[in-house]
Amino acid sequence: MELELTGRRALITGASRGIGAAISVCLAREGCDVTLVSRTRRDLEAVATEISNVSNVVVSIVGADLSASENLDRVLAEAGHVDILINNAGAIPSGSIEDIDESSWREAWDLKVFGYINLMRRVFKGMEKQGSGVIINVIGVAGERPNRNYVAGGAGNAALMAVTRALGARSIEKGVRVIGVNPGLIATDRMVGLLRSQAENRFGDGDRWKELIDPRLPPGKPEHIADIVAFLASDRSANTSGTIVTVDGGSSAR
Repeated sequence: MELELTGRRALITGASRGIGAAISVCLAREGCDVTLVSRTRRDLEAVATEISNVSNVVVSIVGADLSASENLDRVLAEAGHVDILINNAGAIPSGSIEDIDESSWREAWDLKVFGYINLMRRVFKGMEKQGSGVIINVIGVAGERPNRNYVAGGAGNAALMAVTRALGARSIEKGVRVIGVNPGLIATDRMVGLLRSQAENRFGDGDRWKELIDPRLPPGKPEHIADIVAFLASDRSANTSGTIVTVDGGSSAR
């Protein structure tokens, strides 16, 4: 299916690895010029090289800590015009309400929750003026299925789901679509880290993390998320806004 994304400009945060890197490569393959953002430029160089090997689109990289709101204007100035915003930065630690202290909770939310919101606020204003644009928030299935051992992440994801639905419900009137994607268990370094933490809590041994995965239901791949993001960003999905698409192999329905 031709997605007709050639020539559009996408800004992807958390683009240095995992889901963010896969989305960056996928959108570039579809013809999008891409601006890749993560905390350090060095981490983005391998992704930029991979893109250059598969596509002749324009690739730029920006090193920025998105938990500090004063950095966002610089990111957008370097990115220039944005047709597609992919919010993907942020890793909220596992733990119960007793485990996660206030400073850890605030630090995690500054990057993922407020980082998403503050970037949306800035980009949405420009998209409204131009009468077009797509914002896709890569959130996480824990917002649908809260878990006491991932309480900060589940609560943050639920908040982002609410913001996505509230903004996207009416934004389409101005030609702007806002959508959320909730990945389930995806085979990334972050997934292993989370499972290690859960195995430590459950078994007292983080090395037993593989025991938490049902071999009949293996985790998804970053490319599964990248492909749905590319489709949602395209005009093939022009009537999609204010909703959350869950990609978790059916786990939230079990």
